[in-house]
Amino acid sequence: MPGVRSGNFKVAVLVSGGGTNLAALIKSQQEQQLGPARLCAVIASRPQTLALDRAKAAGLPAAVVSRKSYPSQAAYDAALLQTLAVYQPDLVVLAGFLTRLGPDFIHHYDRRIINIHPSLLPSFGGSGFYGLRPHQGVLDYGCKITGATVHFVDAAYDHGPILLQKPVAVQPEDTPELLQARVMREAEWIILPACVRAIAENRVLWKDGRVYITKQQVQPD
Repeated sequence: MPGVRSGNFKVAVLVSGGGTNLAALIKSQQEQQLGPARLCAVIASRPQTLALDRAKAAGLPAAVVSRKSYPSQAAYDAALLQTLAVYQPDLVVLAGFLTRLGPDFIHHYDRRIINIHPSLLPSFGGSGFYGLRPHQGVLDYGCKITGATVHFVDAAYDHGPILLQKPVAVQPEDTPELLQARVMREAEWIILPACVRAIAENRVLWKDGRVYITKQQVQPD
């Protein structure tokens, strides 16, 4: 894991839609709550997304790399890697990024990709659980508690070592839309910036395949 870089720990954010978590990261940076981390680029998997508008408004470099433009996963991975090489990020954040990443990309950024998911993984995660679907699943199952998870990315959907989770209470009147909004506000927008800062400050410890956020800085592996 890269060490502290005195305000020069570069973070690229990959998005597919509205960019609400991107907005949370932008706000945290503006309020100087990301420590040494700095957003360096936004890459969208589709054109004309609100996330791109948010990036532009914040003065962040942005690009579109669409899966439909490439004949294979390997070709798409190569295009993403080439695009990101311009910015040389220390960390890649998947913030509502709905396009699959292949092994070439994941290997290149090993231990340097995190994802935010709107449930307490491993519950209501995996292929197909995106958008309102995790929240609908929570309500259908009758759960009293849900939340959000930040985890490191591996080859499987919504898998990989969990970095941080935050619970959110389910209310009797909840709809998927109401629950989604509360999980964003009470969990996602809090733990994602916190995790980015912890990684940038070199406060993530890997041990026996698990990860922990420490209060004190740890030495790089």
